[in-house]
Amino acid sequence: MQSPHAVLPSTTADELARQEFVKSLKFHLAARIGPANRLAFDTRARPAWEKDRGGAPTDYREVAAAMSADHFYRYWSSMQRNSQEMMWQSVQRPVERQWDALRSAAHEQGTALGSLRLDPTVELPRYHSAVDIHCMPGGYHSEVGEDDVAQGAVYDRAVYLYAMGRMGGLNDDMGHTCVQYLKRAHPELAPRRILDMGCTVGHSTLPYVDAYPEAEVYAIDVAAPVLRYAHARAESLGRRVHFSQQNAEKTDFPDGFFDLIVSHIMVHETSDKAIRTIMREAHRLLSPGGLVIHAETPPYQALDPFDAFMLDWDTRNNNEPYWGASHEIDPVALAVETGFDGSKAFEVMEPSAFAEAEARRTRIFQGGDFAGGGAWYLYGVRKAAAGA
Repeated sequence: MQSPHAVLPSTTADELARQEFVKSLKFHLAARIGPANRLAFDTRARPAWEKDRGGAPTDYREVAAAMSADHFYRYWSSMQRNSQEMMWQSVQRPVERQWDALRSAAHEQGTALGSLRLDPTVELPRYHSAVDIHCMPGGYHSEVGEDDVAQGAVYDRAVYLYAMGRMGGLNDDMGHTCVQYLKRAHPELAPRRILDMGCTVGHSTLPYVDAYPEAEVYAIDVAAPVLRYAHARAESLGRRVHFSQQNAEKTDFPDGFFDLIVSHIMVHETSDKAIRTIMREAHRLLSPGGLVIHAETPPYQALDPFDAFMLDWDTRNNNEPYWGASHEIDPVALAVETGFDGSKAFEVMEPSAFAEAEARRTRIFQGGDFAGGGAWYLYGVRKAAAGA
């Protein structure tokens, strides 16, 4: 069950039933229907490809070409897309019904702990304005009135349904999993200041407040509605975070201000040019010896061609234009290109910090089930220490 807080939208019995149906449908598609695509590939698509081309598909693009006309795959894909649209509709209705109440609840949380700094001059990058990311109507940024928090409320509830509850009651599995890795791999780390880039509603931000209680935690995003919601949510949950409306490609923080910079499923919502600009900005912002770490789903090179094809579904069907290319990033090459020492780059598959995610995982990664693998791909780099 999703954990309550002051700005989480409530539901009527009918609204909750509709949302639970969508969540159950998504789990059914992920656990029972989706795996049969492998059978369709092995018994129809691959033999036909081999007969025509004289060999098996060699990468996920060729698997996509082989599977594109398969009737079962097309059925599953259409159901995936429909389940996504149903999910957004199911959470939009209660948020629309409570628009005024949610705005008032957010305002009432005040600034007793953290802070919120909005900047209406921040220009929305085209990789957000050109599409409704992951089919979310209006994206993160749309507003219909003053002090709007609706997109934050929609996103908060939808993520819980999308991950089928396996990211925890506060949708914070990624943050806890990153912390788990940091505590194990870098037990010496005692950051004074932490930055979460692309925080949306702060799901993954809050675990760092608990893990590093002596640190100042900052979080940025380009969209005002999700930041208003994130701030109210954090205040309601008793966590001190300093939120500000900024583009991770160019922030107003001073050089060397942070000892730890993190992001969680942000990279795939940027662009090839933007992630390089973001990494250069991270290099500027990090103190000597500081760490930058990104949490995403596995790179395609770590998967066999069929599994990579299934994970790539979002690129072609879920308004995620950079999804595929982001899964082919070379962490070492990216580090070197953006001013870091490539020998200090790292990548790891980190098991979920949540026992529930491990117990219920499908053990596959596929479109619409990014939490199903029970693990997250973490990559990044450590900035050279002073004098190194």
